Amino acid sequence: MLSLVQRNEDEILNETRTIIERSSIPPGISSIEMPPFSDPKTFLAQYTKSDSAVKIKFNRGTTTLAFKYQGGVIVAVDSRATGGSYIASQTVKKVIEINPYLLGTMAGGAADCQFWERVLSKHCRIYELRNKERISVAGASKILANMVYSYKDMGLSMGTMIAGWDKRGPGLYYVGDDGTRVTNNIFSVGSGSTYAYGILDSEYKWELTDTEAYELGRRAIYHATHRDAMSGGMVRIYHMKSTGWVKISEEDVTDLHYKYKEAESRQ
Repeated sequence: MLSLVQRNEDEILNETRTIIERSSIPPGISSIEMPPFSDPKTFLAQYTKSDSAVKIKFNRGTTTLAFKYQGGVIVAVDSRATGGSYIASQTVKKVIEINPYLLGTMAGGAADCQFWERVLSKHCRIYELRNKERISVAGASKILANMVYSYKDMGLSMGTMIAGWDKRGPGLYYVGDDGTRVTNNIFSVGSGSTYAYGILDSEYKWELTDTEAYELGRRAIYHATHRDAMSGGMVRIYHMKSTGWVKISEEDVTDLHYKYKEAESRQ
């Protein structure tokens, strides 16, 4: 039998075409390996039970918050990414710009949040093209909740807030990885959220001016980073207005620490 090198090129080409025609595998792909299990939920359960020898458990931390007030919606986040006690990054962008009138926040697994909110961005654009109008904040959050609910108990790690502006005015929703979807005027998500809520609950009011709202979001995130080791890096502030979102500031928490300490010493 002639070697592959000695074969006529036409023979090789015809043989390849025959193999592709008889195979369901798309051209250009040599093989497709299927997962070694048919039901992801059942497969993952063995690694999440309390008596399992091997456990899959995310050690994560962050602080994100958003609140509505008379001037729109304020979104404030930190920028630290951690894996247990290891600080992986201090510059993570935890506000995902879905479109000019919608923002999403990132808490939990970075990959899950980034992927599903990018998918949401696609669906929002398709809705806009089909209906010749922007999707509502409620509609966008419902699409995201429906998508992640399909993967309930399959290992998703996601706690996101969807903030935006539509015909009804400012909108704010929380969407969890189990399909939970709720609306409120104030939300904070992440390991540092309890510290952020302490500041928000004591100083929040609907009648805040823009400057007061920016400072409230900034101070709440700063205090969370000061007490929560899993939060830190930069404090980023976004303002959702009737004309769309605007990025207000990006400040290092170390600079804010000395700024606030200096202000306290003067009092």
